[in-house]
Amino acid sequence: MLKVLTAEEMREVDRLTTEKYGIPSILLMENAAHAAARVITEKLGGSVEGKSFLILCGKGNNGGDGAALARILTLQGANVFTNLFAKVEETKGDASINFKILRSQGSIDYQQWNWFEFEEFESFDEWKRMFTRYFKTNKVDCFVDACFGTGFSRPIKGIAGLIIEFFYNLKTNNEKSLIYISLDLPSGLNADSAEAKDTNFHADLTVTFTAPKPANVLPPASNFNGELVVAHIGSPQELIDNSPSKLFLAEKQDAQSWLERTRFTTDSYKNKRGHALLIVGSREYTGAAVLAGNAAMLSGVGLTTIATSESAQMAIVAKVLEEVITRRLPETENGAISVEAFAAVEKLIEKIDVVGIGCGLSSGEKTTRDFVREVVVKRKTPVVIDADALNALSPFDLQGSDDLPLILTPHEGEFLRLLGTKDKDAMKDRVKAVRDFAEKHQVILVLKGERVLIAAPDGTVVVNPTGNAGLGKAGNGDTLTGIITGFIAQAVPMKIDIYETVVAAVYLSGLAGDIAAKKFGMRSMLASDVRECLQTGFAAVEK
Repeated sequence: MLKVLTAEEMREVDRLTTEKYGIPSILLMENAAHAAARVITEKLGGSVEGKSFLILCGKGNNGGDGAALARILTLQGANVFTNLFAKVEETKGDASINFKILRSQGSIDYQQWNWFEFEEFESFDEWKRMFTRYFKTNKVDCFVDACFGTGFSRPIKGIAGLIIEFFYNLKTNNEKSLIYISLDLPSGLNADSAEAKDTNFHADLTVTFTAPKPANVLPPASNFNGELVVAHIGSPQELIDNSPSKLFLAEKQDAQSWLERTRFTTDSYKNKRGHALLIVGSREYTGAAVLAGNAAMLSGVGLTTIATSESAQMAIVAKVLEEVITRRLPETENGAISVEAFAAVEKLIEKIDVVGIGCGLSSGEKTTRDFVREVVVKRKTPVVIDADALNALSPFDLQGSDDLPLILTPHEGEFLRLLGTKDKDAMKDRVKAVRDFAEKHQVILVLKGERVLIAAPDGTVVVNPTGNAGLGKAGNGDTLTGIITGFIAQAVPMKIDIYETVVAAVYLSGLAGDIAAKKFGMRSMLASDVRECLQTGFAAVEK
């Protein structure tokens, strides 16, 4: 997991890098420029020779990064036109040094196949006239945004604001062949906020330095970042680890590590791979049970059992994978699971490692709500709670524990019901909302939606970067519940941390969704497609 740092936490890391480790700040700026150049070179196929760049620079350190990048790209054979939206004399510190270097290079005769230009602008009209002439006569491959970095939090005004708006309009007007790149953060965003202002640079690629910032990873601000690459520039990892932040970004290595620890060995067999019990489905909602059961079975678990109401069992058996066991539970006249069903569940629980409850259960009957509460309160294993089981327990008043954790997987509407409110402002700061809830109730909370958040009882919150809008369709929540339950069933006998397991499950489920979107398109992809693409996701990560 990558720790996410606020602007202030990032400044402290930079300060200690210089004061404690003696690494000059000018060297960090140089390293940042070289790191950005490497990422850009890779993005362009391995070479920038003959490529043309327009680099837009503010007068602060972000602009200084851009100035250093301009010098490096030019030396690598690129054509570089750098614009500073101020006078060099107005710049300070390390940025000033790099701008003065650029200005002095204006008279240097570079190798014949590339050229370099540097100009200062204080008027938007002057800049626009220049740009119009330039764009008509020169092919541009990349626009690089180095206007404002993590220290910027106020609305953009003046020439820089007009130019960023100009480029936003340029991009939206189908200039598809151009690549838009931001250094550290798309200009216009507040590094510490998920909010997106009216005027932002809209990047295809953002190269952020040392650690991601909240605006790099939290929507809607993160939607302006495009592809995010975190570049290390020399700050010791110890300083990042010691930062007080409890916000993290999940990464491929988290899923890779979990798959490695749960790998199949020569002595692997069903009882060593865990047994998942899913209490799901009802007479009218058999599909949810099938989706959850099939997803759990394909997660790598040894055994999966579905316990469902009597009238739903045969319909589920007809559609679920043959490898999934089914058990019937007593029901009411209306086809809902009755309170008496708990006696049957108690016998099943003796042989299982985790319970997943809620998908298609229907919480309309009081008997079902009482049954759900009894299963959760009298649990002997971790319990994954979703859908109707969440509604049955709303407003939420229970407590999890370290040895018998509760894992709640609500979408935003269900989460508001858990909170006991209809006020959507309670979700205005999603990170704070999930953190407070997880700490208060000592549970693991998986908040679904754009960029899934996973909160731990100690206040840690992980942002999941995988997944897409196609996962917003019916059945994907059931599939996710099945995957999480199946993963936990494997983790329990192998004594692997449950929170890390949930993070890996969410990451791989989202990755399967991304694979399904590429294969079928978001418009046509189904929850069953996501389940089938899970196997491809495993292979991609294990590679």
